Amino acid sequence: MTFRHCLLASSGLLAAVVGTSAHAQSSSTNTIAELVVTAEKREQSLQDVPVAISAFTSEQRDIVGIQSIQDMTNFTPGLQYSTSTDRVSLRGLGRLTNVLSADASVANYADGVYETFAVRAGSSTLFLDRVEILRGPQGTLYGRNAIAGAINILSRRPTDSPYAEVRATYGNYNRSILEGAVSGPLNDKVKARLAVNWERQSKGYIKNTVPGMPSEGNVLDSFYAEAQIDVQFSEKLEMWSKFGFTNWRHGAGGPGSQSAGWSPEIFNLDGSRKALRSATNPNGADAFDITEFYSEATHFNPGFGCSGLATNVVLASPDGCRNVSYDSPWKINRPNTYNVRVPNAYTVASHWTYHADNFDIKYILGGVRYWYHLKGTTPGGSQDPGVLQYTVGAATTVYPQERFDYQERNGFISNELNIVSTTEGPFQWIAGAYYYHQHYRQPVHTIEDPRQAGWNISPPFGVCLDGAGVAATPVTCPAGIGRRFDNRPSVSNTSYAFYGQASYDLGDQLTLTGGLRYSHDRKYGTEKARLLCLGLPACLGGLAPEFALIPLDLTGVNTVVAAGSGTGIDVIPKGVDGPTTFDPTTGFATRKYDASWSAVTGTAKVEWHPDDDTLGYASYARGYRSGGFNIGIFTVLSFLPYSKEETVDAFELGLKKTFGRTLQTNVALYHYSYQNLQIPISVVQTGSLMGQTISQGTTSFYNTPKSRSQGVEVEVLWQPIRNLQIIANYSYIDAEITKGFAVDTVDPTAAQPGAKPIHTLAECQAGGAAVQGDCVLDEPTLGLPGGGFQRIQSLKGNDLPNAPRNKIAIAANYTWDFEPGSLTASVSYSWRDNAYGALFERWYNKSPTWDQVDARLLWKAKDDKFEIIGYVKNIFDKIGYDQGATGYRVDGQVTNLLYGANPAGLACSPVAQGAANPAAGSVGTIYCIQGIRKTYYNTPPRTYGLELRYKFF
Repeated sequence: MTFRHCLLASSGLLAAVVGTSAHAQSSSTNTIAELVVTAEKREQSLQDVPVAISAFTSEQRDIVGIQSIQDMTNFTPGLQYSTSTDRVSLRGLGRLTNVLSADASVANYADGVYETFAVRAGSSTLFLDRVEILRGPQGTLYGRNAIAGAINILSRRPTDSPYAEVRATYGNYNRSILEGAVSGPLNDKVKARLAVNWERQSKGYIKNTVPGMPSEGNVLDSFYAEAQIDVQFSEKLEMWSKFGFTNWRHGAGGPGSQSAGWSPEIFNLDGSRKALRSATNPNGADAFDITEFYSEATHFNPGFGCSGLATNVVLASPDGCRNVSYDSPWKINRPNTYNVRVPNAYTVASHWTYHADNFDIKYILGGVRYWYHLKGTTPGGSQDPGVLQYTVGAATTVYPQERFDYQERNGFISNELNIVSTTEGPFQWIAGAYYYHQHYRQPVHTIEDPRQAGWNISPPFGVCLDGAGVAATPVTCPAGIGRRFDNRPSVSNTSYAFYGQASYDLGDQLTLTGGLRYSHDRKYGTEKARLLCLGLPACLGGLAPEFALIPLDLTGVNTVVAAGSGTGIDVIPKGVDGPTTFDPTTGFATRKYDASWSAVTGTAKVEWHPDDDTLGYASYARGYRSGGFNIGIFTVLSFLPYSKEETVDAFELGLKKTFGRTLQTNVALYHYSYQNLQIPISVVQTGSLMGQTISQGTTSFYNTPKSRSQGVEVEVLWQPIRNLQIIANYSYIDAEITKGFAVDTVDPTAAQPGAKPIHTLAECQAGGAAVQGDCVLDEPTLGLPGGGFQRIQSLKGNDLPNAPRNKIAIAANYTWDFEPGSLTASVSYSWRDNAYGALFERWYNKSPTWDQVDARLLWKAKDDKFEIIGYVKNIFDKIGYDQGATGYRVDGQVTNLLYGANPAGLACSPVAQGAANPAAGSVGTIYCIQGIRKTYYNTPPRTYGLELRYKFF
């Protein structure tokens, strides 16, 4: 469907379908109640704000059943949220990495204070009064730049009269919630509020068939408490402050706990790589590939135990080498589990307001300090058969299981000063200044089986150095550190901005608005890393024995740990402050970073008010997101750590119209033009080690030169009769890359359907100037059809990640009034289109369409003291996908299949697991060659429960 045709279809939809964001329903009339928002730093009716906004009040969340951010995505056009990674996208632009030095595209504000995470927006309605989601660049009026939009979270405030309430919820999977709040005046000038929440779910959605292992999926145990104080010092000076404390003791629950996703594929059962190479490499070359150092098989490949080439195999699961997830996302046989901990998190927000004669001065101070700690199986751990140990050769015992330990120790503070005009008249203005400082440490390391002593001995092979740059000299490598991988970034971020916006009414119908902002960002810090290799064919280039338990230290190898682009350790990449240094005592390599970015952005708007019920607007906004560094997580002193700033030119037309106070319609049309869109992507580096050719894939922030997003959004609220409310929305996103080139490391030889290589295979085979910078040797596929060379592909026409083209949601609720109280029944339906989880628009990155039906009943006593809510979510227990799928090339080898007796003849045989599944990529010539897996990220199965509420006063 073309963009023009979609606009015509959407216009028809506006006349036939109803949908909008949340509003409170009046039970005594069918008149739509006014919703007041603070999207532009002053209180305004939602229908008078020339911005595309979806707002969710606590009352409407309770009626419709919007209990989480994922629920908000159903009723917010263009919004996408990944629950497992706490990443938000709006209109095709979002966060695709958890590297903290990369700013989020969608800014999160809790009571005006910027936060790096979005999870708080899904908090209980006992704590939140309203959530506002602003779509489009918000770079003029907000502290941090918000190139895609902003999520404003507004807390319930202390009350003028005494208030106390308790709530209790119990649901399936043994989920329970207890929470309560008290509020009211302490004297004629001071009000206070105290609230606490405890949530626990002991049984996960996902059953682990490994004996003794707990279930996974939303296994929670959390505590949160907050205290507020509101002081009216005088008629002109007032203060409000909030202090919060959070503690998580989750099992496999919360952000990060399901980051491995669900792979409905047969386990990776790789056998002897050397056997395949020798049989298929016509030149007999024994070059090797160390891509697996950055992929699923960085540790010993557990699948080797099921290859038929190992003996004395010990399996964790009674299911053997069969992946039980092949049948359902709600079953796993994983010998390791996830644990999510937040030992402590402290938040503070404080507003000080002075009411001058013609303007208000508001100072907003706030910050967060937290310690997040995640342990889990390494990225490919969910895709191995749970082999605990096996024997290779005569008597070499291998313990292949590996876990990771990831932490965020993050703290940030922000200061914002706003001056807002308060006089009546045609001219209104806002001016502000902002300062933000962040410091974080993000250490991550692997956890090996302590019985594998090789991780602790001194590596006899490798390049270990002493010093920096040309002064570095080879030395004996120090002893291993008991693990394969250890990275310790420590980074600071300082940002400041000045901004202003003014509006002028030209008579009764037209208003002009203009705004400018200057932003400056600086990021600086260090990264320390050490990388070892043990027991893989790559460690010794496939030399016998195939598994030699002798470590290889890769920390000083300039094709693995980089100070440049692969041509030498003394080539310093942009953003790197000085050469890489090496500590001969610890074996760690250290690199310093320092870079700055700045921009002038702004907005221009024209508003048209032909009558009190109509607002039309046209706007232009220039958005900016600072660059950053790709460091931490599972990177290793990346070859390309630096990313440029990202900008967007955003054009929008909007119409907000209310008909007779019973039908409210909002429509927005937009077109964005992006420059240097920051997207993490794997790139291939090549070099040599020990006289042999090696290549490795590493992740970098790729600045996609040009891309665009355009679409239409329709929201309408209808209350046709007393006590009946219908809400729904529709959005269409056409977001794609218009210029860019990269290697698809899932399909590096460009053999998959839809591949768009810039050089033919014949050109690569011929070599020469025509393929300079392309056609890197791909050793695992030498001699196979379409293989032998990694080829750069054009990205033009590929969809942006996590941007489903179409999304629809509709909900209806009806209230019956009785003498003792009222009963409200609500039902909602949502449907979502396909989405891609990566830049390449391929089958292995594509998630299916999906839909969901929810329902709930709310009983409210006449005196408003007692409430009962019963709910069922995902009534038909369907599988949903909260983001696009992702593909993986496992080991550069055959995935899902055992090698046959004749690898050169591609004799691949399915393992004993039942019928083959070509649709899932389990069998097929191309799939066999490339070894491609597909991973999904799922929404919860059917859940239900009962909630009781009681207000004492």
